[in-house]
Amino acid sequence: LPNRALFTDRMRIAIENASRYAFRLALLFVDLDRFKLINDSLGHAIGDKLLRAVAERMQSTVRQADTVSRLGGDEFVVLLGRIHTATEAARVAEKLIAVLSQPYQIEQHELLLTASVGISIYPDSGKDVNSLMRNADVSMYSAKGQGRNRYQFYSEDLTSGADERLRLEYDLRSALARDEIFPVYQPQLELATGRVVGVEALMRWKHPERGLVSPASFIPVAEDSGLILSLGEHILRESCLQARQWHEQQGFEGTIAVNVSAVQFRQNDFTDVVLRALADSGLSPECLELELTESVVMHGVESATQKMCFLESRGIKLAIDDFGTGYSSLSYLRQFAIDRLKIDRSFVRDLPQDTDAKAIIRA
Repeated sequence: LPNRALFTDRMRIAIENASRYAFRLALLFVDLDRFKLINDSLGHAIGDKLLRAVAERMQSTVRQADTVSRLGGDEFVVLLGRIHTATEAARVAEKLIAVLSQPYQIEQHELLLTASVGISIYPDSGKDVNSLMRNADVSMYSAKGQGRNRYQFYSEDLTSGADERLRLEYDLRSALARDEIFPVYQPQLELATGRVVGVEALMRWKHPERGLVSPASFIPVAEDSGLILSLGEHILRESCLQARQWHEQQGFEGTIAVNVSAVQFRQNDFTDVVLRALADSGLSPECLELELTESVVMHGVESATQKMCFLESRGIKLAIDDFGTGYSSLSYLRQFAIDRLKIDRSFVRDLPQDTDAKAIIRA
């Protein structure tokens, strides 16, 4: 594939021709969702083969006259020359998203990816290389923020959104030092008796000016910036200390459940972080439950299995959160050391009226 310098030259020439002959261009920024998780868990050799497979699929999807380039890491760009309407760019984005989401067989691994695509149009979204690249990039991050595996056209509103994201990250970097990050606890009830059998710790941020910031707003920023490592460890330690205090002062015998992000779980020293939190708090390992999502354990199954077996051997409980929304099969449940399945709310919110969901839950 052309590198960044060659792609930039081709784009500059395309803009000159588009200006001279009054036609439009489209620039698509394509980012692979959670590729780093695969790369870190399975190794760079597998990651490189996956990137080559992605590049081949992209080239086979666009026209021969269009240009596909890899900017670096898991970011690709596509230059669509001589388009008449933005709808043409949307159709290409839809095709790319569909073809990139098909399973990849890399050595013995079957891997799944999704892609987020940002689109800028010449001359509507910019009239030079830098503005078109910047605005396509902003649009791509907007697509990620909306749930990934989708595309987004550039609009001026997105620029203010990108500025807001940067401000949020800046404030988040100092939030921990200012004691603005804290856990809140949600009780877990036994339906038959109404007895509290555990609590789940949820991360919250009270900003001095914004007030309570929605986790849906700041947690993706924390994950993308790497701040989730320090924030997650803080919540883990605080939760273990609180649980120990409840056990000693109130006779509470339940577990404390703490959510673990993909970024945290793939760290090499993750198990050490957990053991330190238990040792420093004095909490018994049997009283701690770590909640993982399906996507966390399914990316890099071998590495995930090793970590989960190690944690189980220390007496720590493990739960799969949002079960039923990912792509794990029931056969994997035998492989993983799982104590609890937390069925996604989409299956239970309409009970008992939804007979299909009722049958699934009963099974």
